[in-house]
Amino acid sequence: MIGILGGTFDPIHFGHLRPALDCLQGLSFNEIRMMPLKVAVHRPQPQASTAQRVQMLKAALVDQTDLTLDTRELERSGSSFSYDTLMALRAELGGDIPLCLLLGADAFANFLTWHRPHDILKLAHLVVMARPGDAPIDDALATLLQMHGCAEQAALTAAPAGRILWYSQATQLAISSTQIRQLIAQGFSPRYLLPDAVLALIEREQLYR
Repeated sequence: MIGILGGTFDPIHFGHLRPALDCLQGLSFNEIRMMPLKVAVHRPQPQASTAQRVQMLKAALVDQTDLTLDTRELERSGSSFSYDTLMALRAELGGDIPLCLLLGADAFANFLTWHRPHDILKLAHLVVMARPGDAPIDDALATLLQMHGCAEQAALTAAPAGRILWYSQATQLAISSTQIRQLIAQGFSPRYLLPDAVLALIEREQLYR
């Protein structure tokens, strides 16, 4: 079973990494791919360059064999749509292996506004990672959960796609890339919010100042 965690990672921090590791270990993933977006659709565009974000991800993931970097979205022109990425992964991996799209509850709150959301569920499961400040679920999402929701990890491995797991065992860290960028812009250190190797790159490149 393979997980996909997308984001701008501008910069990557422990609020990305610890929940990803918790999902990797708690849900028995073979691999979780960290997939940086080139052109974000539902969020502001990244401040760091593509090359700088890749450098930060590589620094954060050094010695992590099961948390890996997948740059396919950076190599594609245009907006980063999960549907297109999942179609490419299915063409590469086949239709039988379970794929899971990992996302926070705030992103899940907007899931039905995504490009072809119902087709996404034909290609992958969703693992919704609960965290502080989770957005409330509206009636349409409640109906979607009623149709596709599951309570156990076994449901994810039993089929290649189509289920939604609300996963509250991921460590809840109220850290955001926005917070880190603001701290740096104000002249404060973001140390202990992100890996030291990532901070060293930020300082060397003088990012977010």
